[in-house]
Amino acid sequence: MDEGDRMKYRQWIVGVLIIIFALFLYQFNQAEKVELSNTSGRTFEKAKVVEVVKDNLQEDGSRMGQQIVKLKLLTGDKKGDIVEATSFSGYLYGADCTVGLRVIAQVSVYQDIVVASVYNYDRENMLYLIVVLFIGSIWIIGGRRGLNSVMGLIFTFICIIFLYIPMLYKGYSPFWSAVIVVILTTIVSLYLIGGTTYKTLSAILGTIGGVVIAGVFATLFGALTHISGNNVGDIEELVFISSVTDLQVSGLLFSGILISSLGAVMDVSMSIASTIQEIYIQNPILDRKELFKSGMRVGRDMMGTMSNTLILAFTGGSINTLIFIYAYSMQYHQVMNMYDIGIEILQGVTGSLGVILTVPMVSLIAACLIPKEKQESI
Repeated sequence: MDEGDRMKYRQWIVGVLIIIFALFLYQFNQAEKVELSNTSGRTFEKAKVVEVVKDNLQEDGSRMGQQIVKLKLLTGDKKGDIVEATSFSGYLYGADCTVGLRVIAQVSVYQDIVVASVYNYDRENMLYLIVVLFIGSIWIIGGRRGLNSVMGLIFTFICIIFLYIPMLYKGYSPFWSAVIVVILTTIVSLYLIGGTTYKTLSAILGTIGGVVIAGVFATLFGALTHISGNNVGDIEELVFISSVTDLQVSGLLFSGILISSLGAVMDVSMSIASTIQEIYIQNPILDRKELFKSGMRVGRDMMGTMSNTLILAFTGGSINTLIFIYAYSMQYHQVMNMYDIGIEILQGVTGSLGVILTVPMVSLIAACLIPKEKQESI
C-alpha cells in the first residue's frame, strides 16, 4: 500500500468515526429534560423598534423607570405584527430604545392577547461577525494548519456542549466526565495539528497526564482546605437543579479545573514535543538522554509564562471580588479564608502544577518515542 492509499484509508476511517460519534451524540442528547419553570406560550423573538411611545430619559442624560415602545416582530408566529412593549432601565435586561433599534423581545401569548417586553439588544449578527473574523484570521495567518486548529476548537466546543454538559445533567461523575472530554478533545485537536506521528502521540499522552494530575491535585487540596463545588456561586440554583435531576454539584468545581487547564497543558505538550522532534531532525546523533534534557530546558522557559497565563486568567475572572475586598478594606485573615479567594488560588495553583509536571512527562515520552520514527522508516 503506497502513501496515497494509506492517506485515503485514514481519511475513510476518520469519516466513519465522525459519523459514529455524531450518531452517538444525537442519541445521547435525546433524554427529556425536567421542566424547571413554566415557559409555555413564551418565546424570545427578534424585533425592531418602530416608535417610542413614552421615554424615560432624564434631564441629566440618565434613564429611570421604563420605556413604552412599539415593536415590529421579525420572527415567530406573530411575525410582522406591531406590539406594544415595555423596556426596563437595567444593566442586565432591557435596552435604551430608539426608533430603528433591533432588539430581542420576550413575547407571551395567551389566547389572542400578546404581552411583550424588551429582553435585550439584538447582538447576534455582531457576535457572528466577531467569530468569523477570528476564524478568518487563524485561517489566513496559519494556513491549512490554522484551519485544522479551528476544526479542533469546534470539536472541543461540540464535546463540551453535547457530551460533557449532558453527562453532568444525567448524573455521571463530574471528574470522569471531564477526563473523557479531555481525552477525546486532546486526541482530535492534536491529531488535526500534528497528524499521526510520534510527536502527536507524545503530546497527547503528556496533555492527558498533565490535566489529570491537575484534577487530582485539585481534589486533594479541596479536601484539605474544605473547599468543594458546594462553595461556588449560584449554589442555590445548582442545588435546585440537582434536587430534580441527577446532577452531582459537589464535583463540578474540580471538573471545571480539568477543562480550564486543558488549553495551557496542550500548548506546553505540543510545543515541547515539536521542539524535540525538530532538534532530533537537525541532529539525529543525539541520544534519548540528551533529547530529554533539551525538552526540559525548553519546558523550564515555558513553565513561568504558562503558569502566569493560568493564574492571570483566573485572577481576571475574580476582579469583582478583588474590588469588593479593596473597597470594604477587608482584613487579611478574612480575605485569606473567603471561599472565593480559596477557589481562585486552588484553580490557579493546580492548573499551574498540571503545566509544570507536564514538562518532564512530555520530555521523557517524546525523547523515547520520536527517535523510533526514523528507525521504523529505515
